[in-house]
Amino acid sequence: MKTKIFCDSADFTTIKKLNNNSLVSGFTTNPSLMKLSGAKNYRHYSFKLLKVCKKKPISLEVFGDTSYQMLRQALIINSWGKNVYVKIPVVNSKGLFSGKVIKTLSQKGIKLNITAVYTVNQVKKILKTINKNSKTIISIFSGRMSDVGKDPVPIIKESVRLTKKMKRVEILWASTREAYNYLQAQKCGCAIITMPPAIIQKISKFGKTYQELTLDTVKKFLKDSRDSDFKI
Repeated sequence: MKTKIFCDSADFTTIKKLNNNSLVSGFTTNPSLMKLSGAKNYRHYSFKLLKVCKKKPISLEVFGDTSYQMLRQALIINSWGKNVYVKIPVVNSKGLFSGKVIKTLSQKGIKLNITAVYTVNQVKKILKTINKNSKTIISIFSGRMSDVGKDPVPIIKESVRLTKKMKRVEILWASTREAYNYLQAQKCGCAIITMPPAIIQKISKFGKTYQELTLDTVKKFLKDSRDSDFKI
């Protein structure tokens, strides 16, 4: 199975450019990326992105913290486009499972991206809550696990196993830190991996030989030393 690549960015120029890139199958955003991209009005900025990303799936996240707020925002966000996946955090800021929200939206057939998932137990709770016939992405934050010394691979593998027979449920490798994660995600059977633009650029260079890598590295060092006019 080929693992689809989603670009993790809310930058308008980046999304406009990569929307026409065959390597990229979709996009994921979050409130932090929106802020980083200079968004002042969440609705207006989302519509700006949707004007250039009309067909490829794009995830837009709620930022409410209560069930009522999440449900209200999710219904509004869902109305913005047929290619929109509504991102729902697996728990709120108090650590309470967002099961009521997930169940209500999933039963309505709204496409969901359940985010900030870290454990197999969370995945199991999500699977007990969703409508299996409604499209659902479960985003497991592998990179953030690695950042604190935890191995994401066993969690990813078990999550893939649990969802193997669920055709509309996809496991996503999130918070990617390096290009090699793509090969790891593919080996685990992940349906999707989301990554920042800089890593997508590295993926496009996959296939270089060790000799080519050696020459590229040496030439780069030589160019930088000459540009700096170093002398010994």
